Amino acid sequence: MATFQLTATDGAARAGVLSTAHGEIRTPVFMPVGTKATVKSLTPEDVRGVGAQIILGNTYHLHFRPGDGLIADLGGLHRFMAWDRPLLTDSGGFQVFSLRDTLLGVDDEAVTFRSVYDGAAVTFTPELAAAIQRNLGSDIAMCLDQVPPAGVERRELEIAVRRTTDWARRQRDLPRAEGQLRFAISQGGLDPELRRRSVEELLELEFDGNAIGGLAIGEERGPMFETTDWVTAMLPPDRPRYFMGIGDAEGILEVIEAGVDMFDCVLPTRTARTGSALTPEGRINLRNAQYARDQGPIDERCDCPACTTFTRAYIRHLVNQNELLGLRLLSLHNLRFVLSLTDGARDAIERGTFDSYKRNALERLG
Repeated sequence: MATFQLTATDGAARAGVLSTAHGEIRTPVFMPVGTKATVKSLTPEDVRGVGAQIILGNTYHLHFRPGDGLIADLGGLHRFMAWDRPLLTDSGGFQVFSLRDTLLGVDDEAVTFRSVYDGAAVTFTPELAAAIQRNLGSDIAMCLDQVPPAGVERRELEIAVRRTTDWARRQRDLPRAEGQLRFAISQGGLDPELRRRSVEELLELEFDGNAIGGLAIGEERGPMFETTDWVTAMLPPDRPRYFMGIGDAEGILEVIEAGVDMFDCVLPTRTARTGSALTPEGRINLRNAQYARDQGPIDERCDCPACTTFTRAYIRHLVNQNELLGLRLLSLHNLRFVLSLTDGARDAIERGTFDSYKRNALERLG
């Protein structure tokens, strides 16, 4: 059972501590995405340096390259990537179902698809997803779920809810890595009845934590946040709550306000690779000519290596010349921005001032 302790609340927003086999995580927490056992362009020391407490690894990709068996033989994912803090691995479900042109079929037993690496037909079962994550040795493993796209017919959504519960039940008591926690993922889209059914069925199985899946995939944001509000209110207070796949400033603050503890997204590093920086006033594109002579930092309040050492003009030069250092510096900065925003939210919850913290942050963003 997960060891999760609430330390403060402010309305529905919560601060707490989640204990794992590789250390404690102070929540709310943003998890940088290290898809292929790396946060792109950054070393583990870099990621620790900007304040990350936990990284997310990708079961789908690591299963194929270099192989979860090889990683297990080399001592597990922590040792393989030289990361000594907690790791969460997704189940591969989102990748399988979002790459819809590779899908070959899905039934109650498994999902079959073509590998993006060699086109070979591959079958994922709940048991295989659990075994891969056991080999990887992550601190938190996610259940394989069926993730329907936004806007599907209700019948398809209903099948995904039923199948997700059945698959979670099959994974509930499977062997785990030492100290590994296992989280369930609810589905149901924005349909109140189906989402409620999914949450209730999974709560009966008493997993270590509970994730909200199947949102932030193209639906309208207003209804998405409304769904998050009432779903988190259903979840037990003594278990961590994970919203899968959100990383913009507004989204982070909204789900924290709803009572979410954990969230992840590729947005900070993916945005960096386009030459853009995240700031308290919004996103800026450093490829633009207006920054050619700008001798200020990206953000004068930021303490990341990019902002304490280099100018906007220099980083613009690097980005426009496709120099790797430019993308690396922007990745460091964008991660630091999101992690600092989350740290500030945690501090505000502990002080009882989250409402004003959120309001001020959103006003600056415009």
